[in-house]
Amino acid sequence: MPLSVDQFWAFLLTALAVTASPGPDNLMVLGVGMSKGRRYGMMFGLGCALGCISHTVLAVLGVSALIMASPTAFTILKIAGGLYLLWLGIQALRSSGQVRAVAADVQPSMRELFLKGLVANAINPKVIMFFLAFLPQFVQPQQASVSLQMAALGLLFTLQAVLLFVALGFFAGSVGQWLNRRPRAGIWLDRLAGGVFVALGLRLLIAKP
Repeated sequence: MPLSVDQFWAFLLTALAVTASPGPDNLMVLGVGMSKGRRYGMMFGLGCALGCISHTVLAVLGVSALIMASPTAFTILKIAGGLYLLWLGIQALRSSGQVRAVAADVQPSMRELFLKGLVANAINPKVIMFFLAFLPQFVQPQQASVSLQMAALGLLFTLQAVLLFVALGFFAGSVGQWLNRRPRAGIWLDRLAGGVFVALGLRLLIAKP
């Protein structure tokens, strides 16, 4: 097995918290679902989630090449990733938590919505940086091949994103009404994601070599 049981659940719970926090992708899914209907929201969400596969491939190839070149360089990458996650956490903790599900200006074609979500996620440099910083934090070199672990983690992240985004598109109307009635919900969702990022960053920075 590429992932241990503890490794699997620790990553899955963290990924769920990160994916559920307010962000451009899930708010756009929410907007599409509210303005165009649940099928369109689900299709756009599916495209956004599957865009994570390209980031997984880049992370696997990049980190694997780095390990082959220098284990010290891999350690530096993990530290840099920890600092990046710590910065993301601080930004989320300082966020005003404004959650607005704005209706998206999109074409009423499910195929176009799927491709738009796929491409938008796949070419987003911030998501690429996030994957390079996030996935290595859960790699356990003694468990299995690092490349295999990275691939498994990336696919696990993609699968949970598919479930959450498709569900968000399906329940877009109800979720949008709930968020509009509870403006402080965005604050607490941001705080949750911020706490996760800070904990991951600090775990690496204080860990003994």
